[in-house]
Amino acid sequence: MAEASISLDEENFNCCLCMHLLKDPVTLPCGHSYCMACINEFWDKQETFDCPLCRASFEPRPDLRRNNILTEVVQKLQQTHLQGSLYQCWDLSSSEGQDVECDSCVGEKKKAVKSCLTCLASFCDDHLQAHRESAAFKKHTLVAAFRNLQETTCTKHNKLLEVFCRNDQRLICSQCLLDKHKGHNTVSVQEEWEEKKKCLADLQRKYQNRQETREKILLQLKELMESFKHSTQAAVEESEKIFGELIQSIEKRRSEVTEMIRAREKAELYQARGLLEQLEKEIVEINKKHTDLDKLSHTKDYVELLQKSQVVYTDTETNDAIKIALNKEPPFEKFMTSVLELKKQMESFCEDGLKTIFKSVNYKFITDAEPETREDFLKYARVLSLDPNTVNNNLLLEECNTKVISDGMSHSYPDDPERFTYWQQVLCKQNVSQRSYWEVEVCGENGVSLAVSYKAIQRTGCEKDSRFGHNGESWRLVCYPSKYRFWENDNQIEISGPASKRIGIYLDEKAGTLSFYSVTNKMILIHKVKTRFSQPLYPGFGIGSDSYAKLCIYASSNDTGEISKKK
Repeated sequence: MAEASISLDEENFNCCLCMHLLKDPVTLPCGHSYCMACINEFWDKQETFDCPLCRASFEPRPDLRRNNILTEVVQKLQQTHLQGSLYQCWDLSSSEGQDVECDSCVGEKKKAVKSCLTCLASFCDDHLQAHRESAAFKKHTLVAAFRNLQETTCTKHNKLLEVFCRNDQRLICSQCLLDKHKGHNTVSVQEEWEEKKKCLADLQRKYQNRQETREKILLQLKELMESFKHSTQAAVEESEKIFGELIQSIEKRRSEVTEMIRAREKAELYQARGLLEQLEKEIVEINKKHTDLDKLSHTKDYVELLQKSQVVYTDTETNDAIKIALNKEPPFEKFMTSVLELKKQMESFCEDGLKTIFKSVNYKFITDAEPETREDFLKYARVLSLDPNTVNNNLLLEECNTKVISDGMSHSYPDDPERFTYWQQVLCKQNVSQRSYWEVEVCGENGVSLAVSYKAIQRTGCEKDSRFGHNGESWRLVCYPSKYRFWENDNQIEISGPASKRIGIYLDEKAGTLSFYSVTNKMILIHKVKTRFSQPLYPGFGIGSDSYAKLCIYASSNDTGEISKKK
């Protein structure tokens, strides 16, 4: 009867400050009750200690103690409320279940129509009669039949799991609520179930929206692919046509050149044949004269010899123009040289043209675009540290070998063949390859050099071969407070640009580009060099007096090993 009256007067047990069921109730000297936390919080904000309802004043502040009798009443009321909510939840959810077998049937199991939350068993119509007719079962709670009834019981207290603890995210019974879960954020299973349903509905809407978005993207992608196919086919057909016309043009020029050569051959051979006939005729005449001279040389008639010898001497003085004509330079040597030169020019022209064509195609569909924002650059960030074996004796390494300083002092380092002995320089341990990005903080009036170098760079002596940017093995940007200077192969370029405390260096090894950026709110290009790298590159630094450089990207100390950025 007490429980019934409590249920009817449930609102009388609500705290008038928080409007919820009393929690750790305390009763003031005036007789009104509040949650202990609520009344203490109320008084902490007041200068006087009054009852919020009747305004009765207390001095000094009352020493509040929990009302144990009222606490028990509230707990019973809370259990009754939670159990009713649990029954309602089971009644609602069990209607969606499948057929449940009767636990009392022996042999062939009949379909259960109700489950008893007191007996923790399900019954068919026949075995349910006792619960309906016997007074001993009238206090048992019957709900629609559902499966796994035993799983709704607390294994520790053998009571129904009728409360959900949000702190531990688990179902508990009323005894657990008063035991290990006391003070936790707990709600009825009905309230949690409704909350979960709302979450599931929201999640379902999100998946629905995501599905619709993906379907739109899928449709756009299919249309893009179809358009790409048509565009590709048109490009292939057009290129075939153009190259076909180009081949025809070259073939026509080849025929013209061949005809020209043949015409020259015909003219030269025609002239040669005339000379050939003339020579053959002269040879016959010469042979005849040679025979006559032979006869004349054997004659004994002195008169005849003297008379004919004058004629013989005259014939031998004929001109030798034929000899000059036959000693001409071969006609096609210069021609072949010109043809070979044309071939080289055509090959070079075609190679440059094809590079332009490939670049335009790759830019849109194949290669990745060069990064633009700092977030894009940080995708290629590399973790670097300075190599103590390479640092010059006039430099000091700090902060776990991520900072190098020129402090005007000489430091003692072990002898090492990789150490720079003259120039104030240092290399990193790690090389950079493919696409790499790193950031450096620079400071100093006398210049800080940011470089990349092959590992084979010379380390000893004051010659150019061992200084960054003064040879073919390294490149460097010198940062001054108001200007920059870039060195490559002992040639310098003066650069005016925004002064920056932080410089970003981006390497695209395949494209052969090395870029330096001022890192502020946006990436501002200071200088970009186009070259060809034949060996792995190592970042390096050259430090002027009273200056320093500090790497700004380092490995995080957490277990994930993710890359962190110094702010």
